[in-house]
Amino acid sequence: MREKVTTLNSKKKRSSSSRAWLLRQLNDPYVEGAHQEGYRSRAAFKLREIDQKYKIFKPSQNIVDLGCAPGGWLQVAQQRAKGGRLVGLDLQEIAPLEGVAFVQGDFTETQAVARLLEALEGRFAQVLLSDMAAPSCGISKIDYVRIMSLISHVWELCPQILAPEGHLIAKVLRGGTEAELLAPIKKHFRKISHFKPHASRADSAEMYLVARRYKP
Repeated sequence: MREKVTTLNSKKKRSSSSRAWLLRQLNDPYVEGAHQEGYRSRAAFKLREIDQKYKIFKPSQNIVDLGCAPGGWLQVAQQRAKGGRLVGLDLQEIAPLEGVAFVQGDFTETQAVARLLEALEGRFAQVLLSDMAAPSCGISKIDYVRIMSLISHVWELCPQILAPEGHLIAKVLRGGTEAELLAPIKKHFRKISHFKPHASRADSAEMYLVARRYKP
């Protein structure tokens, strides 16, 4: 993806952190690409890369996206798995997407899970997605624990949501103990991979767990 370089007028009053963030956004080819292709977030390109490498999506799959806001991953799933049931869940409300059932709530709470299962209409999902990350506190060790805790909660939902031979794609962070934390998950999938898409920022510790062919 072709890069462009944009500068900001130094006379504008901005904090150094907000200025750096804005410059990064303006010079990010994936931000521009998302705008051009109608995606709600640059994260859509991460899921496209994952699917291109691992061939996750197929027509008529039922798909659940946890932490789906603003909806970029739902858009990719909708394009690549036409004909199935597509359900997104998030604490934040998202703008409606045609053909997508949305549940607003906390996926760690029983009531939200019940509404999610209701939205699935008694079906299991062939693909479970999670691009969730807890709000960063700026302390890497705490951020790491928070996101790995989210993964543990996602894993706990697999027996209720994921069909046998289904696939799980979830954001994780490199932190030194992920092998131990992910060990229980790895026992229940026939194929496990870790992948960092080109669309992930170079300075980010994020990568994606691609767990295929679930065995309950």
